[in-house]
Amino acid sequence: MLDHPEEYYRHYYHYYSRRLAPKVDVTIVILVTVCAISVFQFFSWWSSYNEAINYLASVPKYRIQATEIARQQGLLNKAKEKGKNRRSKEEIREEEEEIIKDIIKNKIDIKGGYQKPKIYDILLFQILLAPFYWCKYVVWYCWWIYCFTIKGQEYGVEEKLYIIRRYMKMSQSQFDSLEDHQKETFLERQLWIRENYEVYKREQEEELKKKMAMDPRWKRYRRWMKNEGPGRLTFIDD
Repeated sequence: MLDHPEEYYRHYYHYYSRRLAPKVDVTIVILVTVCAISVFQFFSWWSSYNEAINYLASVPKYRIQATEIARQQGLLNKAKEKGKNRRSKEEIREEEEEIIKDIIKNKIDIKGGYQKPKIYDILLFQILLAPFYWCKYVVWYCWWIYCFTIKGQEYGVEEKLYIIRRYMKMSQSQFDSLEDHQKETFLERQLWIRENYEVYKREQEEELKKKMAMDPRWKRYRRWMKNEGPGRLTFIDD
């Protein structure tokens, strides 16, 4: 300490940091963290999915269709027959609501961020299945190079949509959430060709600018930015 006083407190700190450090395996901490995130993901997705079902059940278009299907299958009549003897009107209404929601779940394919959650999509299974997905991607990429680069085959519909999705920088779930007529428009305009996609992209940007120019909220915002602007800090004395 007398020869090197500047190093004394550093050694002192390292000694007690090791002595008092919690003896917890890092692997266990990582595993528990991944499991906690996975559980949160799964229940969060289920909540979003149920919100989507509740919303669709409140939309007249889907509710009328689901009610008609339930009547054709005799599900609503069964609910009412049971309710005559044992159940109140509120219980019958709740049962009919559940029947309508079940029909919507079975008949409507919800895509995108509100789709039905799958256990293989959570973080834990994604980590466990990462080697499989990586090998699958390598095999697919080699097949793509062989078929379309070496042999020069023409793209199929799935391959064209894949190229379009990559140009648009959209995930698979985002692209699946698009309407079928939008995808048909993409194919009709041959957007898998880079030049055609660039033209389409410029058209969409121009259309967005026109919509923003006509939107009264954007007009008010631009007028406010022009006249007042965001708050500014100045050093000028009042």
